[in-house]
Amino acid sequence: MEFITFLQTQAAAGSQQTQTGSWSMWIMLILIFVVMWFFMIRPQRKQQKELQKFRDGLKKGDKVVTIGGIYGTVVEVKEKTLLLEVDSNVKLRVDKNSVVKDFSETASQQQ
Repeated sequence: MEFITFLQTQAAAGSQQTQTGSWSMWIMLILIFVVMWFFMIRPQRKQQKELQKFRDGLKKGDKVVTIGGIYGTVVEVKEKTLLLEVDSNVKLRVDKNSVVKDFSETASQQQ
């Protein structure tokens, strides 16, 4: 009789521990997601917004670098494309999304 009472007591304690363990698991998963969002997703979104703002603000005469490493000066700006002059009388039409950096400041500092 005592053995059955002991088993019933252990079963009740085990189910209570399972519920507590379940809640702590959910809290840990939520904390992991919050930390990932704060340290990974949020800074990446901020960087993407800054890059899009840069691309929208391009104008004639800006010196830029493309994803492929091509340096050029903006000659013409359209809605989705740019015309870059990479050398005298050598012009390339590139997608705006391929422009990643403005090197106007660095070029003036090196001279």
